[in-house]
Amino acid sequence: MNEISPDTLKSLAKTVIETEQSALAELIDRIDESFVAACNVILQCEGRVVVIGMGKSGHIGKKIAATLASTGTPAFFVHPGEASHGDSGMITSKDIVIVLSNSGETDEVVALLPVIKRLDTLMIALTGNPDSTLAKAATVNIDVSVSKEACPLGLAPTASTTATLAMGDAIAIALLEARGFSEDDFALSHPGGTLGRRLLLHVSDIMHTGKGIPKVSESALLSEALIEMSEKGLGITTIVDDDENVLGIFTDGDLRRSLDSNIDVKTCHVKEVMTKNGKSIRPNSLAASALALMESHRINALVVVDDEDKLTGILNMHDLLRARVV
Repeated sequence: MNEISPDTLKSLAKTVIETEQSALAELIDRIDESFVAACNVILQCEGRVVVIGMGKSGHIGKKIAATLASTGTPAFFVHPGEASHGDSGMITSKDIVIVLSNSGETDEVVALLPVIKRLDTLMIALTGNPDSTLAKAATVNIDVSVSKEACPLGLAPTASTTATLAMGDAIAIALLEARGFSEDDFALSHPGGTLGRRLLLHVSDIMHTGKGIPKVSESALLSEALIEMSEKGLGITTIVDDDENVLGIFTDGDLRRSLDSNIDVKTCHVKEVMTKNGKSIRPNSLAASALALMESHRINALVVVDDEDKLTGILNMHDLLRARVV
């Protein structure tokens, strides 16, 4: 193996990125009527999008299918080799087929064209050769050709696969916008991830309620408030009137400040040292919104109140940590 200098390695890497960057720039002018037609075909589809590709195009196809499925367009990938041995039964006349092939002449792909035609299934091709068998057989062909591959031998699919992937992303996001796909919709397809939890989990799902809410009356002594804080273990207690209106809060921080003032814990009433106008949030707010509110005000707990500003619950940072919102 020949030795190669660090500068040479850097130069080679930069050349690859520059080549792929140029390939992507060339795609801008390919966002034309064919692109619009392809999007409209998919939007009118009553079935699912079936993505097909062989080799490196197959790897890209799997990513495109996954992106479509996660952004509101039901899609799945079928390997062309497996399709020739039974998996073509997964394709119906109501589906749309997206076929990827840089040459447009891949044997395993071309062998499927008669099957797709007999099913009367509409087909979108992403090819690097608009005169190829695949491009001519497609309902809509999108040109994803590149001037050259990033591979210095011109053999390994590099710039061409990058261009195909980018065009797939462009289709998926255009469809997302056309469908009015929202953050809530996205969260429903990603319930297990941090993003899903941030978009699906509400304050009401994780807040402390009922007997778990630390609260004392406005006539309570500070010592009584401290006992309530200790028993509930949230580092805070609310001070409420007889109608459950929140008059204020008392936290560990308030306690430290009070002790610095040399107050008598046994005789002082909590309303004398409580914090008025503390931050609150509604139970139907996203837990992520509660996190943002806590972080922006550098606090560790929030009072949860209903539409009439009545005490409903308590939420603290540990609740958000346990729910993995943080």
